[in-house]
Amino acid sequence: MRLVIARCSVDYRGRLTAHLPPATRLIMVKADGCVAIHADGGAYKPLNWMNAPNTLIEEEDRWLVTNPKGEELDIRIEETLSDQRFELGADPGLEKDGVEGHLQKLLASKPHVLEEGLRLVRREYPTDIGPVDLLCRSSAGDTVAVEIKRRGEMDGVEQLTRYLDRLAHDSRLHPLRGILAAVAIAPQAKVLAAARGIRCVEVDYEDLRGIPSNHLRLF
Repeated sequence: MRLVIARCSVDYRGRLTAHLPPATRLIMVKADGCVAIHADGGAYKPLNWMNAPNTLIEEEDRWLVTNPKGEELDIRIEETLSDQRFELGADPGLEKDGVEGHLQKLLASKPHVLEEGLRLVRREYPTDIGPVDLLCRSSAGDTVAVEIKRRGEMDGVEQLTRYLDRLAHDSRLHPLRGILAAVAIAPQAKVLAAARGIRCVEVDYEDLRGIPSNHLRLF
């Protein structure tokens, strides 16, 4: 992990164009090559970023990040305040809470709940940025990557998008698409998912557990 604090401007050119005027920001370069630019605010989401695989050309006052899709992230550095590197080592991955973990088991045994004819290939299918919850095949032969959340938010869509980007490098998995499955999915997440070509499916946790919908329960 490389963390650079610098006064910089950033221009993105690709599916659209975007410009960040000069300001002091954090530039994060991860071991897989992902580059993200953060401000001191705005929670976890970067102002702009470029997912791996990409190429970083570093000059004295300019970083140019490009990827095979023809996108460019042009970072013009006016002043570097800090430049540090850290070896984080292997990450064990996110441990899901009880509901998410149980949902994954239930949906792995009943993938047809998400889509008629869907069948499981593997749980926790590995990629170089983390495991996909479920990898399935549709009745038409499509590969379907399923990300499971208790509540589907925009970060879940972003996570599944990154997995799909990595899986797309394996031609054996084509054609490829994604499903975000959750007990509830935020409206903003549905909009983003639709724009990314990702299908959203809301599931009834109690029905999956075999508890009738008219069963009396306190919560």
